[in-house]
Amino acid sequence: MSNLAMIERIQQLRDLHRKRNEARQLNHQEVVEEDRRKKLPSNFEARKQRAEWTLQEEEKRKQATERGEDYDRVKLLDIGADEAEKLERKKKKKNPDPGFSDYTQATVRQYDRLTKQIKPDMEAYERQREKLGDSFYANSSTIVQGLHKDTPEAIDRMVQDLEKQVEKREKFSRRRKYDEDADIDYINERNARFNKKLERFYGNYTKEIKQNLERGTAI
Repeated sequence: MSNLAMIERIQQLRDLHRKRNEARQLNHQEVVEEDRRKKLPSNFEARKQRAEWTLQEEEKRKQATERGEDYDRVKLLDIGADEAEKLERKKKKKNPDPGFSDYTQATVRQYDRLTKQIKPDMEAYERQREKLGDSFYANSSTIVQGLHKDTPEAIDRMVQDLEKQVEKREKFSRRRKYDEDADIDYINERNARFNKKLERFYGNYTKEIKQNLERGTAI
């Protein structure tokens, strides 16, 4: 074997060795990535896509506002007639307040209502993602304690929302307060509710008769 052939053979062996090492590294990276994906929540990709879509929508809305345009109107220009009609039918069908079904659905509705109120800060989002790196999208093996720090503005928003919830519960509470000074004209709770119904429907017509009976001047 000549020297030239020997050099070519050595070069081929080196190339094969380099390619084997590259394949080994890629295979290891793929195994690590697959293991990371398995540890993520089942709805992680959907949540990530939803967050990215929300950020894109906010950025487009911001650009339209800077141009002096109505983003909702501009957005409708890109929707076909068939799709617009379909969305309108879906909107009419959908009940905006389906009422209470169970506590799980009530929690989901509360979560959706709160997330719709969030206005993401794109600049802060990008800064935090660059700072945290892979830990930004936390998985089951990520220690999240100490990574995120709530701002005073976020804490104030939470407090305001909690106060609104308390105020709303007090406003729509069906609990009846007991009046100690009210006349006792019933023998049990059922009779009390019945008397209230009578007073509500016939009180204006029997008011004078009731007063005469109480004074003892009824004929």
